[in-house]
Amino acid sequence: YPSGNLAIIITQARDQMMCIVEEDEPRTARIRALFQSDGRSTCYYPTGEEWINMSIQGGQYLDQVGNRIRRWMWPNLSPAPQVPLSPIFISLNRHVGVRILAQDKIFVSFLAMGRQAKFNMGTNVQVSTGGQLPPPARLGEDELLLLAFRVRILQLFDRMRGCLNFPSSEQWNKMQPPMYLMTQAVKILELCMAADISDELRSSIKAIVNA
Repeated sequence: YPSGNLAIIITQARDQMMCIVEEDEPRTARIRALFQSDGRSTCYYPTGEEWINMSIQGGQYLDQVGNRIRRWMWPNLSPAPQVPLSPIFISLNRHVGVRILAQDKIFVSFLAMGRQAKFNMGTNVQVSTGGQLPPPARLGEDELLLLAFRVRILQLFDRMRGCLNFPSSEQWNKMQPPMYLMTQAVKILELCMAADISDELRSSIKAIVNA
């Protein structure tokens, strides 16, 4: 960003690429979007709720309280006629935008100081000869730990806000985290059950999100 804060990270974990968009913040930079080369992608509202979620099957567009506004399937996954996907454009902030035109045309654009960088994070999954989709990719150990620590950090920030709002009260420590954080914790535990990881790591992740 013009401020000097890191905006976009592109990294490789095992055999897949990952693009992470961070918010323009100096210390506690929140993740605003995550794109993976296996077709899974998620964009988040500034408050942390899911905005757009996509997989190799399709995607959905949600409002800030979790209501589904739009849902679609990628056209190449079914021989039946499909309703064309209307282009979607969202601004994550004043510098980063996401444009979704098709499964293989998902663009992350960065604009600052009169210069632009554009990344195509789309993918193209072909239906197999048997008409079956490939099995969904499972998250690895590093990805599961990253998600667990992210939820834990957001939980701690929520407690800090409670402490600042009620500095003379002990009730803030008894407050439940926001519903979206509780939902994310449950999803991570479900992913752990389906992942091929050790029981020790599964227990550690459970302790992190439930601390």
